[in-house]
Amino acid sequence: MVSENRSIIIVKNLVKRFKDFTAVDDISFEVKEGEIFAFLGPNGAGKSTTIKMLTTLLKPESGQIEINGHDSLKHKHAVRESFGIVFQDPSLDSDLTAYENMQLHAVLYKMPRDFRNKKIEELLKFVELWERKGEFVKNFSGGMKRRLEIARGLLHKPKILFLDEPTLGLDPQTRNHMWNYIKDINEREGMTIFFTTHYMEEAEKIAGRIAIIDHGKIVASGTLEELKAQTKTNTLEEAFLSFTGNTIREEEASSVDHMRAMSKMWRKRR
Repeated sequence: MVSENRSIIIVKNLVKRFKDFTAVDDISFEVKEGEIFAFLGPNGAGKSTTIKMLTTLLKPESGQIEINGHDSLKHKHAVRESFGIVFQDPSLDSDLTAYENMQLHAVLYKMPRDFRNKKIEELLKFVELWERKGEFVKNFSGGMKRRLEIARGLLHKPKILFLDEPTLGLDPQTRNHMWNYIKDINEREGMTIFFTTHYMEEAEKIAGRIAIIDHGKIVASGTLEELKAQTKTNTLEEAFLSFTGNTIREEEASSVDHMRAMSKMWRKRR
C-alpha cells in the first residue's frame, strides 16, 4: 500500500568532493512514495554523482541518505534491494541474449528460480521483447536495449526506479513509448520514479515535482507551475535557463562501468 505522506527518499546535507572539487554541495531534499520526481541540471551539475550516492556506488563525504526507511551507509544491502536502476550509458552484456541478461540479474539478486522465470517472462512481454528473448543484445536497436534495461531494473520488484538519462539518443517514437511504460509502472505498482533528463518536455509531461541542481547545489524545487511562477516564464525550459543560465557545460563522468560495480558488490555478498 502506497502512502502519499511517506518520504521514501530522504537526503540531508549531502556532500561529495573529488580532491578540491565539490561535486555535490550540502543538498537536502525528499521524495514521496509513489511520486514521479525529476532531478534536472546542466552537464556537470552533480546529477549523476547524486544518483551514485543514492544507489550506494559512491560514499558521501558527509550527510545522510535514507532509502525506503534504510540508512544507505549502515544498511546497504536493504537499500540495494529497494531500488532498480537504468544508467545513463548502456550496461547490458551484448554477448548474452535478452533472456540471459535477465537471468544474470535475477541470480545476482538471489531470486528463487521459479519466481524469476515467471517474472522474466512477464517483464519481457511487458516491454514487448518476449519474442526476441533468444537474440543477442548486440543485434538490438537502441530502443530495444533501453526497454530491456528497464525490464531488468524492474525484475526484483523494487520500490524505487532510478533512471539516469534513460532516453538519451533515442528517437521521439521510442522515447514516447518508453515513458508510457514508465507511467504505467508507476500507476500499476505505485513505484517511485526518480529520473534525470535533458529533454525538458519529458519532465513537463511526466514529473509531479522537479528539483534543479547547478554547481552542486539545489537552486530550485517544486511543481512545474511553481517553477514557472517563480521565474515568470511559460515553459520548464525557460524556467530551467532562468535558474541555471546559458553557459555550455562539460559532461559529467561516464556511468558505463557502474553496473559492473554494482554486480561486483552483489558477487561479494554471494
